[in-house]
Amino acid sequence: MILIKNGYLRPVTSPDIACGDILIDEGKIVAIGTDLEIPEGAEVIQAAGYLVTPGFVDGHCHIGMHEEATRWEGNDTNESSDPVTPQVRAIDSINPLDEAFDTALRGGVTTAVTGPGSANVVGGTFCAIKLYGDCVDDMLIKQPVAMKIAFGENPKGAYGQNGRKAPITRMMTAALLRETLKKAQRYMEEVDEAEKDPEKKRPFDMKLEAMLPVMRGEIPLKSHAHRADDILTSIRIAKEFGVKITLDHCTEGHLIPQYLADFGAPVLVGPSFGSKTKQELKEKSFETPGILEKAGLNVSIITDAPVIPLNYLPLCAGLAVREGLSYEGAWRAITINPAKLAGIDDRVGSLEVGKDADIVLFSGDPLKDIGARAQLVLVDGEIAYKA
Repeated sequence: MILIKNGYLRPVTSPDIACGDILIDEGKIVAIGTDLEIPEGAEVIQAAGYLVTPGFVDGHCHIGMHEEATRWEGNDTNESSDPVTPQVRAIDSINPLDEAFDTALRGGVTTAVTGPGSANVVGGTFCAIKLYGDCVDDMLIKQPVAMKIAFGENPKGAYGQNGRKAPITRMMTAALLRETLKKAQRYMEEVDEAEKDPEKKRPFDMKLEAMLPVMRGEIPLKSHAHRADDILTSIRIAKEFGVKITLDHCTEGHLIPQYLADFGAPVLVGPSFGSKTKQELKEKSFETPGILEKAGLNVSIITDAPVIPLNYLPLCAGLAVREGLSYEGAWRAITINPAKLAGIDDRVGSLEVGKDADIVLFSGDPLKDIGARAQLVLVDGEIAYKA
């Protein structure tokens, strides 16, 4: 049992507590308040002078799949043998011993939604993991979280410019996705019919089997789309098939805020830091999250690590505040919002009784003070990092 005592608590989903306590037992938060009694035998962590927050959550990255200091070996982000690979799973490529995990913890990031990259039109499933541990099976929070799809330059560049294999155009990217969804739709109907009749043999197709959670509304498509036209194409296709979707990157989302607001899909904005490395990033800006927030959208901020190392997630949130995102919205954008999108907000994303004890003690406010550092990081009530 652990008692964090006299810290400035920022629960995110409820008002701050100026001098608050958190009681932890068996990896869970069991009490939050002021002047909590110290249970017999409890370890007391004095938090006076520290900002106490939930561990940060990155809703879109590739940690463990694209390892640090690697180019080919250690990079399992894209299965580039085929533009349509829904059957592959991030969990089978994650190396939790990569140094990026320790770096993330030092920045207060304790949970990541990680998965395949954007070379493929359909890339495979993302999962949600804790960033502390040696075995990914023990670190797993949820699998699958979403099915990755991609539009724009990346699938065109991976295939169209390499042997003239489809997709060469945006038209073919959309056509391949539609074909996959249509096949999955029919496959779901065949499976449902076979399961009603004991005399029928249930069909099996590895690719289409992986698409069933999408077709049944259990997980969303996770759409890599930077340009406004690609964002709108992903919305068009989601509407056609009646499937859930999140809009990831959304670089030109600020150019079409009303369309996005009317559709209502959540947006995950980033990576907004760094140079504009390709044509479809020419409108990249830290103003985007604030504009979309003002349009009424649920906004998350992402690093797309390793594009931006995960420990800089709070820095990205702070820069978005400088360019118009509300301060409260920025905190939600790196905690509870991405947790909700991943369907793991019952465990992470805020300081609440019953949730996992993923807690960070900061020396200052990491969204306002570039010198603020994580002094202590707990994951499931265990010390994952101590300065």
